[in-house]
Amino acid sequence: MKYYIVIPAHNEENLIGLTLQSLISQTVLPSKVVVVNDNSTDKTEEVVLGFAKENPYISVVNKTSDAIHLPGSKVIQAFQKGFETLDSDYDIIVKIDGDLIFPPNYFETIIKHFESDPKVGMVGGFCYIDKNGEWVLENLTDKDHIRGALKAYRKETFHQIGGLKPAMGWDTVDELLCKYYGWKIVTDQSLHVKHLKPTGANYNKTARYKQGEAFYTLGYGFWITAIASAKLAMMKKKPFLFLDYIKGFMKAKSAKTPLLVTPEQAKFIRNYRLQKMKQKLI
Repeated sequence: MKYYIVIPAHNEENLIGLTLQSLISQTVLPSKVVVVNDNSTDKTEEVVLGFAKENPYISVVNKTSDAIHLPGSKVIQAFQKGFETLDSDYDIIVKIDGDLIFPPNYFETIIKHFESDPKVGMVGGFCYIDKNGEWVLENLTDKDHIRGALKAYRKETFHQIGGLKPAMGWDTVDELLCKYYGWKIVTDQSLHVKHLKPTGANYNKTARYKQGEAFYTLGYGFWITAIASAKLAMMKKKPFLFLDYIKGFMKAKSAKTPLLVTPEQAKFIRNYRLQKMKQKLI
């Protein structure tokens, strides 16, 4: 199976080289790697071009955008720009961040999962962060969720879910739509990926409300949002974030922000979320 990788990157000159080094060291190499240099003011482009010289399947695309880092929309707009430069001769499309180090067997293992079952639509490993010299699991989500930093999609799945949505919540709605269309999601706990910059390190203050807005646009409704917000605030060890998330939800509701899903998909998502919550209580 052939896989293509798109890497949105903003000011990653210190880390993108480590990511690319881990990609060119894979036991099964990618057929194409596109790095989208998103408004960087450092030497990100030069570092990538250095790798592209030796590895012709690596290329760079330059994009201009706002310097402000809002989760979701900016990164997916950059992904889209890179994706548009690719042909359709691939089996798996991968979106990764430019601050990861992959083990050498990462993509060989990902491919095996896709080959093992034609209903597998998405696969991913787990992110680990450096805590006092020790690599520990970056525990921000459930074990059955693939982190936005390292998403691999079967081509048919990617098209059926309508690609990636340029909004916060894109890395949740993709999985919920996978389930809606009957695809399986595989997370492999044996695949440890080093995440060199902890999630959310660059988010500005307005991003705090974005999470609540995301819950609204996923069609969660108020009570599921309240439970999800409480859980996330506790996981981040910042209880006051709960209020920010609820504020964001209410703002989006009163502004009648368009949903990322159809009413039918929203109904499925609410039922699925409630089912999962009940399972945890039992």
